[in-house]
Amino acid sequence: MKPAYWDQASRDLATRDPVLRKLVATYQGTHLARRGEPFTVLARAIVGQQISVKAAQSIWDRVAAATGAVGTTITLDPARVRRTRLTTLRRAGLSERKAEYLRDLARHFATGTLEPREWPALDDETLIARLVDVKGIGRWTAEMFLIFHELRPDILPVDDIGLVRAVALHYHDGTRMTAGELRSFGARWAPWRSVATWYLWRSLDPLPVEY
Repeated sequence: MKPAYWDQASRDLATRDPVLRKLVATYQGTHLARRGEPFTVLARAIVGQQISVKAAQSIWDRVAAATGAVGTTITLDPARVRRTRLTTLRRAGLSERKAEYLRDLARHFATGTLEPREWPALDDETLIARLVDVKGIGRWTAEMFLIFHELRPDILPVDDIGLVRAVALHYHDGTRMTAGELRSFGARWAPWRSVATWYLWRSLDPLPVEY
């Protein structure tokens, strides 16, 4: 489902920014879309860190089976993952560190330390801070989650290599900005920085990004 703000954001950005005007026109009919439920999405992000897509899928399937998640749409249960032995998760293909990360994520959800029903009332930075309290979730992962799952409209992931490349390509003749420079530069797109980022990603890869 299209975010409620998407059309307005696209129009505003197209009015203000000639680069985005072209991208909005090029990629009409596509938009951000939420997929999955919070715990499963974050668990999958941890499983997939620093390995190939193919390897991540194979390990994910084994982790799902080991924790009793079966069916066409896999949904992991935090309480069950929390009870799963580290040795069982290791046999599924996780490193010791990732197995610990997954259990820590499960603990946060099972105890209510991370409670999705509370998130709509939290501002972006507060929610990011709660997410990075989980072992294995850094700021970039939290920002991707806010963009792709929570559909927050004004996230600017200044450490994302795709965004850095796209801004260099379209605005600075290939010269890349530092994170601080990009943060200042991206202020022009507020309050729709997630949307601007999404269109700039599209300029590098026409296929919509999923997270």
